[in-house]
Amino acid sequence: MTITHLVTHSGGFHADELLSSVILTRLFPNAELKRTRDKAWITPDAQRIIYDVGGDFDAEAQIFDHHQRPNPLRDDGQPYSSFGLIWAQYGQVYLSAMDVPEKDIAAIHASFDRGFVLPVDLVDNGTVNTSEAGPLFASMTLPVLLESLKTVFDDREEGADDRAFLAALPVARAFVEAQIKRKAAKFRAEDMVLAAITAAGEGHVLELPMGMPFRSGVEKAGADHLLFVIHPRGTDWSLTTIRLGDDTFDNRADLPVAWAGLTDDALEKASGVAGAKFCHNGRFIAVASNYEAIRKMAEIAVQEAVAR
Repeated sequence: MTITHLVTHSGGFHADELLSSVILTRLFPNAELKRTRDKAWITPDAQRIIYDVGGDFDAEAQIFDHHQRPNPLRDDGQPYSSFGLIWAQYGQVYLSAMDVPEKDIAAIHASFDRGFVLPVDLVDNGTVNTSEAGPLFASMTLPVLLESLKTVFDDREEGADDRAFLAALPVARAFVEAQIKRKAAKFRAEDMVLAAITAAGEGHVLELPMGMPFRSGVEKAGADHLLFVIHPRGTDWSLTTIRLGDDTFDNRADLPVAWAGLTDDALEKASGVAGAKFCHNGRFIAVASNYEAIRKMAEIAVQEAVAR
């Protein structure tokens, strides 16, 4: 069997599908990486691996999504993200491709799963917040990760340390420059959010012209009446919640329980909204195909939240 395509979703990315792509692009270097939500592409096929999209988990069919209901769980009940599913299926093959001795593969696979993969899974599912995770993330702080790029103890070839330093430099630069750009963008977003709050008046839904950081602007304006945010997302529209703070996943209001984990026809039926496409299991984001549909979903979410 030849894998010709590695398929994940388009739009903004998270750590889970990015890290899954690290694994899969090494194992299938000749496969094309395709980022899309086109149904024709996210339908299982023997020549493609689909991950973090598609609404199903079936290792034999090579589809590895975790957003559906019920969502795939580890033996101990903790949720998988697409990274965990990909690692469970392909991790040992990946380690072999990395020239890990056969006798060590099982132990390293389990250790990497506990110390690296599981934290990514838990954050992606909203099970833990990084500010509260403590020892779980001790090995994943930026200083530790950057220092992990140093040479290993038995690489004593002349110039090895200098080569490792020069290889690590663009990685470190990417993080520094990305942080600066994000901080500058946050101030631009705040100005746009404040203008949108004025336009929203006393309504409970904030309409933004695009996806952007919005909570700091909402808090700065003291707009406690706002419960949800809508904005375009490519050709679709998104409905998102407003978190109570940086150190919590609790929201001012959650999306309706009946929508959790549903897609397409099932979500249209549960919500009564034509054009409803997706609601995350965590009930913090929903997607619709057009503005009218997302606005109707927002109104329903507000009515349910206010009635509680």
